[in-house]
Amino acid sequence: MKTISWRWIFVALILFGGWQHWHSRPLELPPGSVAPNDPVQTSVGQGMVYQQGKYELEALANFDIEARVLSKEKYFADRESELVPVDLALGWGAMSDSSVLEKLSISQSGRFYFYRWEDEPPRSPSEIASHSANMHLIPTSSALEEKIKNVRVGQVVHFTGQLVEARSSDGWHWRSSLTRDDTGAGACELVRVESFEAL
Repeated sequence: MKTISWRWIFVALILFGGWQHWHSRPLELPPGSVAPNDPVQTSVGQGMVYQQGKYELEALANFDIEARVLSKEKYFADRESELVPVDLALGWGAMSDSSVLEKLSISQSGRFYFYRWEDEPPRSPSEIASHSANMHLIPTSSALEEKIKNVRVGQVVHFTGQLVEARSSDGWHWRSSLTRDDTGAGACELVRVESFEAL
């Protein structure tokens, strides 16, 4: 029986790393808003609750959004990752325009989304805040989870579902924001995702 040479293992790792880097690189788009419309939030029937594993998800509103991916962060170690393995920072309107985004530094950490600029902001701070958000996405199937995990920064995505409050029997809970103009702790959307497409 032949043994596998360490050299070939090393080559395979290099090729895999190169493929991962190529696949995850940001997608560059020309100037102009590529997701011009605001998210659509509509009322939902009282008492609509979904079971997801050991969690109950109470629907607070229906949600439909088309937006540009500004940043993506995967989570593994926190309790929330049982429901939300990926957060997407998303932008629409002016915050989907490359000429605006190139003047901002964008990052994610600890379930938060951060942006900063040098000298002057490319848009008013209130417009930046109200046209972007960090969204915690709860996939309702393994296929949706893979789609969300494989999305590239810069892509435009469209997804639908519900803004929810998640609860468990030990008293833990996590509630979605219901507005787009809030900032800081509690300002992120917690979305039960029923459909997801990268456009």
